[in-house]
Amino acid sequence: MREKDFGIWREVTWAQYWQRIQEVGHALLALGIEHGDRVAVHSENRREWLYSDLGAVSVRAITVGLYPTNPPAEVGYLLSHSGARVLIAEDQEQVDKALEVLDSCPELEWIVYIEPRGIRHRYENSKLMAWEEFLALGRKHMAEHPDAVAQRMAAAGSDDILTLVYTSGTTGPPKGAMLSVSNVEFAISALVDGGGFTSPPPGPNDILLSYLPLCHVAERIFTTWYNAGAGVQVNFAESVATVQPNLREIQPTILFGVPRIWERILAGVQIRLASASWFKRLNAKLWTGVANGIADTLVRTGGNHTFGSRLRYALGWLFYYRSLRERLGMSNVRFAASGAAPIAPEVLKFFMGIGVPMHEVYGMTENTAVATGNRPGRVKLGTVGEPQNNTELRIDPDTGEIQTRHGGTFVGYYRDPAATAAAMTPDGWLKTGDVGEWIDGTHVRITDRAKDIIITSGGKNISPSEIENGLKASPFIKEAIVIGDQRKFLSALIGIELETVGEWAQRRNIAYTTYRDLGEKPEVLKLVQSIVDEVNSKHAPVEQIRQFRMLPKELDHEDGELTATMKVKRSAVGKLFAELVEDIYG
Repeated sequence: MREKDFGIWREVTWAQYWQRIQEVGHALLALGIEHGDRVAVHSENRREWLYSDLGAVSVRAITVGLYPTNPPAEVGYLLSHSGARVLIAEDQEQVDKALEVLDSCPELEWIVYIEPRGIRHRYENSKLMAWEEFLALGRKHMAEHPDAVAQRMAAAGSDDILTLVYTSGTTGPPKGAMLSVSNVEFAISALVDGGGFTSPPPGPNDILLSYLPLCHVAERIFTTWYNAGAGVQVNFAESVATVQPNLREIQPTILFGVPRIWERILAGVQIRLASASWFKRLNAKLWTGVANGIADTLVRTGGNHTFGSRLRYALGWLFYYRSLRERLGMSNVRFAASGAAPIAPEVLKFFMGIGVPMHEVYGMTENTAVATGNRPGRVKLGTVGEPQNNTELRIDPDTGEIQTRHGGTFVGYYRDPAATAAAMTPDGWLKTGDVGEWIDGTHVRITDRAKDIIITSGGKNISPSEIENGLKASPFIKEAIVIGDQRKFLSALIGIELETVGEWAQRRNIAYTTYRDLGEKPEVLKLVQSIVDEVNSKHAPVEQIRQFRMLPKELDHEDGELTATMKVKRSAVGKLFAELVEDIYG
C-alpha cells in the first residue's frame, strides 16, 4: 500500500504490513481484549485503519467502523450500542467527539489517538493513549509472549464475527450488521478469486485509490479484501477533497465510486469546458458527440466494440479522449464500477463513450455486498447486472422485492433479534428491501427502495428514484427529492450544485451572496425549470413534476438531512422543509 506523507508517496511492503498487524494484535492482548470484544476505528482512510482492522481480527476481536463525519451524538450511539472497549481515533476532532459522549459509553476503556497534535499536552484523561505508545506496548507484549497472537488466530473459527458494519440509518437508528469470517471468505471467493467484477480477476499489477469511508462494506471490499485477497496495491487519498488530483497522480486500474462521485466528475468536466477557449470548446463538442455515438453502440452490444466504434474511438483517442482521461485520472482504468445507489444512465454513457469501462453493481451490507454485477462484455445499461457466482436471487412475485441467498448472508443485527427476524423470509432468504424486475431473464433492474415507492391519491405507484436520477444527471442539480405520496400530483424539492451554478451565474454577470440567494435568482429558477421540463418529457403525465421548490441550504449529515453515506433521509427532509411542501400543495 502507499500513503502520501509531506507530498511523497510512502510505500508499505507486505512484511511491514504484517509486522504492524502483529504489533496491534499484541497491544490489544496487552489491554485485555478477549475473543468477541469490539474495537472501534474512527478515522479517514489511512494505513492505521487497516492495521487496526486486521490487528483486531487477528486476536478474534470485532472491528467497528465509524464514519469520520459522524457527529458526537451518533458517535455516542455507535460506541455504546456496540459496547466497544477500545476506540482508535484519528485526531483531536475525533477524540473530542468521544470525550464529549464518554459518560454514555461505560464499556469504553481506551482511546488510542493516531495524530498527537493538539492532544498530547492538552488533555488529561487516563483512558487516552498515543498510537506510538500503543505500538510500543504491543512490541513489549510480543517479546514476552511471542506466540500469543498466533495462538489466538489458530483458535479462530468460520463462525467468528469479524466486523460490525452499521447501516446508514435512513429510517431510524443505524443497525449493526454482524459479518462472520465465512461471510467475508465467501465475498473474497466470489468477487476476488472468482472475478465477480473484473475480468481477468484483480492481481498485483492492479492499482486502487481508497477514498470512500472504510466503515462502508463496499470500500472494505476494494481496499481491505481486494488488497489481502488478490495483492492489489492500495493508495490512500489524502482526503475526499483531493480525490481528483490523487487520481491523476496514481492512475488506478480499478476504480469504484458511488453515483455522487461520478456525477461530480462529470460536472467538473462541464465546468472546465465552459470556461475554456472557443477552440477547446469546439473540439470537445465534436468528440463528445462522437462519444455519444460510441456509447450508443456499446449499450447495444453489451459493452463490446464494433469495427466502426473502435475506429471512431481510435480517432477520438488521438484528438480528445486520451488527454481527457489522463486529466481525470482514468488513463489506465480497466474496470470502473458504480454502486450503493441508483445512477442516471446518461452519466454511465458519458464515461463509456470516452473509453472508461463502466459497470453498475449491486450488493448491500447484509449480504456482504455480494448480489449482482454487470460483467465485462455483458453490460446491460439500466440494470445492476447478473447474479454473482454461487448466488441465488429471486424476485417476490407478490411484492417485487429482490431477495438473495448465499454464504455471504449476514449473521444478524447486533443486539436486535427482532430486526434480524424481520430481515429474513421463513425459508432463509434475505429481504433486500429493493423492488426489481428481470430483464431478458438474466439481468436485474432495480425499480426503487420498497419504502420509497410513492402511491398518489389516484392509486398510481411511482418510483421516485428514476425521476430524481434524471434531474441529478444535470450538472446544475445536486439534490432532488420527489414528493407526492397520497397527493394529487408529484412535486420536488431541488438543491443546486453550488460550484456549477455559481460558475454559470458568473459567466452571465449574475451577482449573488449566499447559496439561498443564488437558488432564488429568477435566472436560476428558469434554468432549473428547463431541466425539469426536459425530464418530464421522458415520463407519462402522472409521473411528471408539476411544481418544485428550491432548498434554501445544502443538505448536511450533521443537520440530520443525510446519512453518513450521503443518502437523503426523506422523512427528515420532509419534516425540516414542511413549509415548502405545504406551499406547493396549499
